[in-house]
Amino acid sequence: MKLTDAGLQNRSVWQSAGYTLPSYDRTAMIEESKRNPKWVHFGAGNIFRVFPAALQQRLLNEKHVQSGIIVGEAFDYQIIDEVFAKHDNLTLMVTLNSDGSISKEVVASVASAHKCDPQFKEEWKFFTELFREPSLQMASMTITEKGYALSGADGSFFTAVQSDLEAGPTQSSLFIAKLTALAHERFLAQAGPLALVSLDNCSHNGEKLADAVKTIAREWHGRGFVTAGFLTYLEEQVTYPWSMIDKITPRPDEAVKRMLEGDGFEDTALVITEKHTYTAPFVNAEAPQYLVIEDAFANGRPPLEKAGVYFTDRDTVNKVERMKVTTCLNPLHTALAIFGCLLGHTLISEEMQDSDLKRLVERIGYDEGMPVVVDPKILDPKAFIEEVLTVRFPNPFMPDTPQRIATDTSQKLAIRFGETIKAYLADPQLDIKSLKMIPLVYAGWLRYVMALDDELAPFTPSPDPRLGEVQAYVKEIKIGDTGPFPQLEKVLCDPSIWGVDLIEVGMADLVLSYFTSLIRGKGAVRSTLQEHVHGRTRSV
Repeated sequence: MKLTDAGLQNRSVWQSAGYTLPSYDRTAMIEESKRNPKWVHFGAGNIFRVFPAALQQRLLNEKHVQSGIIVGEAFDYQIIDEVFAKHDNLTLMVTLNSDGSISKEVVASVASAHKCDPQFKEEWKFFTELFREPSLQMASMTITEKGYALSGADGSFFTAVQSDLEAGPTQSSLFIAKLTALAHERFLAQAGPLALVSLDNCSHNGEKLADAVKTIAREWHGRGFVTAGFLTYLEEQVTYPWSMIDKITPRPDEAVKRMLEGDGFEDTALVITEKHTYTAPFVNAEAPQYLVIEDAFANGRPPLEKAGVYFTDRDTVNKVERMKVTTCLNPLHTALAIFGCLLGHTLISEEMQDSDLKRLVERIGYDEGMPVVVDPKILDPKAFIEEVLTVRFPNPFMPDTPQRIATDTSQKLAIRFGETIKAYLADPQLDIKSLKMIPLVYAGWLRYVMALDDELAPFTPSPDPRLGEVQAYVKEIKIGDTGPFPQLEKVLCDPSIWGVDLIEVGMADLVLSYFTSLIRGKGAVRSTLQEHVHGRTRSV
């Protein structure tokens, strides 16, 4: 059982082993995608392969569409070489259900996959021609939260961004500049409107995307690379729908690999690229998934509502996104990631058996987050968080790790916790001093960047663009120190990390108090949690 077009020809072997195969004519789909391309997606990672790609497969199976998705990878080109090219752009989707059952489906909706960068001349030519096709309706992307950042805390452009601004559209290196360059090709060809759709897990993702693209375009205009007409095109003919995406997609798991090998599935090689992407021909993921998108598509769109996607207005997307990203899932994930690493846990599901950590996330979600959640109506916040805490996180068959979730934490804290703090400050009925668990997580992250676990053994923190910067402030602090810690003031007042100036809003003293407790000595993380988390949780 090889994951290639030729390998799928003996369908009975796959089906007898419990694998679901595509029911459409894949050759016809690929040809239609060439003639009338409608959807291009950038970011060939695991979540794309088992969520958007699987949605399009459902539409193809049910004959709602005839074309597939064209994929561009603009960052980690090894994914194209090692996963897509070797397996004819096929993916094995392994769904890990909470009852221990699994589902296995071959996803074949990717029509073609290419490296997206001017250094690959033929492939770049392919994308410039693609964006000149009037049939193209949407360019979606999963490039992670940090992919939209152009400048640092001081407002100056990052060095790589500045280089792209100086080089112009034909020599772009970063994804946002490449996307803007491709939109410029569409403008020059007068090919019509387009939707640029962020499917990344960050607040106001459509707004972030629009700001980034328009900023690049304005800077190019100021340097004479593009005309004012292009700026007008980006304002009047390009839309940037907001979205909320939710599906937990861990790294490929060894246990899943062994299970597939037992079926006779041959392509189980785990790939770790030079850019530290963990991938494989298969993707293991949970069953629950949610995708809510603002229905603002300037040139039409696939009928994804027939595959379970919610299309609605921007305000509703914003409410759903805030519910998930700032209260009901993401903050809880980050809290488990930080303290899980400190306490030596290696699975999120294992952490949910830890009564101290379970109580911590219950209090963050129910006690501190829920009072500021606005019900979006299309999804029930109480049912959503209940599913997260009782079904999704505790799923023992999900090989998700706190170490994976801890990646880029400095980029997540402001959204996942800072937005709740802001909501408390804005509501006269709420008292910011009632927030106890969020400051504990903030203190926990400062303890985490010290890179010593609760047994005082060194560990390697997960990759984070600001890790070294923050570690410089804690490097002189030793376990057992009692403060004060004036060196932390510059960190505590940085709203780009926390979402607010913790000193200004009066939360810094509590964070420092918790931090002092967390560094008392060996076992101080556990004892601090036990001392503070076991309050009453509101009923749902």
